[in-house]
Amino acid sequence: MALAGTGVLALLFLSPLCALTVSLFSARVAHHALLIGVVAPLLALAFRGVRFPAPSLPLSALTGLNALLLWFWHVPQVYEVAIVGALPYWTMQLSLLGAAFALWRAALAPAAHPGSAIFALLATMVQMGMLGALLTFARSPLYVPHLGTTQAFGLSPLADQQLAGLIMWVPASLPYLVAALLLLSVQLAPASSRRVR
Repeated sequence: MALAGTGVLALLFLSPLCALTVSLFSARVAHHALLIGVVAPLLALAFRGVRFPAPSLPLSALTGLNALLLWFWHVPQVYEVAIVGALPYWTMQLSLLGAAFALWRAALAPAAHPGSAIFALLATMVQMGMLGALLTFARSPLYVPHLGTTQAFGLSPLADQQLAGLIMWVPASLPYLVAALLLLSVQLAPASSRRVR
């Protein structure tokens, strides 16, 4: 899992997708979706049994923190600052990854209360879907840095933003839904067929 997570992480920052995020907001959203929905759970599973010195927050607080950071970094004025310099850019990336890692690690922990874990994953999926819907149905482009960068790819700034919203609304939510359903299926399975966790 650690190797897979590190591999996807390297791919995100060393592949053409990373360069494409400069021009397309939709590529940036796809980048963030892979960071928090693929890299974070892979790393969380890899470090599932490792104890960290810092105290862990309850799942409800981690769910709120993830929502707060996701919405904060996608406020147009904040996003505009976040992509112009190395410090704000890496602050954005690391805060999103760190919060997502903590959430996934807590939700997938063997000692996690199944109901709380399922609720945290579904709540995260819902708030991501809400942000995606807002981006999809906005009547005008919101992100100034991409107003003059999308045409080379055959997209208007509004179409690029709508595509970004759809990515966040559906594919980015799928890892959370799948994980919640897997946790639910374990709880609904007959006790005799459950694996000892």
